[in-house]
Amino acid sequence: MLTTESSSHYNDLEKMSVSDILTSINQEDQTVPQAVKKSIPQIEELVKQIVPRMQKGGRLFYIGAGTSGRLGVVDASECPPTFGVPFDLVVGIIAGGDGAIRKAVENAEDDAQQAWIDLQPYQPNENDTLVGIAASGRTPYVIGGLNEAQKAGLLTGCVVCNDGSPVAKAAEFPVEVVVGPEFLTGSTRMKAGTAQKLVLNMITTSVMIRLGKVKGNKMVDMQLTNEKLVDRALRMIIDELNVSPEEAQSLLDKHGNVRAAITAARK
Repeated sequence: MLTTESSSHYNDLEKMSVSDILTSINQEDQTVPQAVKKSIPQIEELVKQIVPRMQKGGRLFYIGAGTSGRLGVVDASECPPTFGVPFDLVVGIIAGGDGAIRKAVENAEDDAQQAWIDLQPYQPNENDTLVGIAASGRTPYVIGGLNEAQKAGLLTGCVVCNDGSPVAKAAEFPVEVVVGPEFLTGSTRMKAGTAQKLVLNMITTSVMIRLGKVKGNKMVDMQLTNEKLVDRALRMIIDELNVSPEEAQSLLDKHGNVRAAITAARK
């Protein structure tokens, strides 16, 4: 019995009050950060392997099915606006294609050959990293992709929520976050999904910091795609250079982003 499939600690959920349901879910959720904490050494090893490859021009690919695949797509899609990197530097691929982001595609996760096929348009190479995401740790789509990636010389990692899983065995640098039974038995979109989201945030944020995409504690390379982000950029420039709002606006208008504005002003 997989830990993620084991029976909930709670029974007769349909007889609970709404307050009890919410309190119980929250109680379970509080265990997730501690489970992630235990996996930090594994996350550290993976990040340390990813960074030098990306410094050579490598990319980071996520593959997964269902909730796991969607989480990979979300994390990848947030990297360009947050860190100003190209849209194809971190790529999330979900079993069943982009349509599966909104609507489940039956049996897509059971095809062990399809993940590597899905990666081919990107022409993966030995500087790239493939991270498989699978709460159960037994998804054929992910296992097959990792096996083929290793043969092709890519760095391989994974994020799973069971110990000693086939996915972990297929990855050189596995991250295993065991969160225990779900409140709703087997519903890995809950604690397991939360744990995966936390780990993916940790991976990409730490990688981007090491790649120089952050200054101090600021997202100086972020894309200015709305008024909120423009306001944030202006505050960064004002704080960093001790200039007036008008001067900050002028610098931002001229140079296009926070890093370029600050660099130009200091020359």
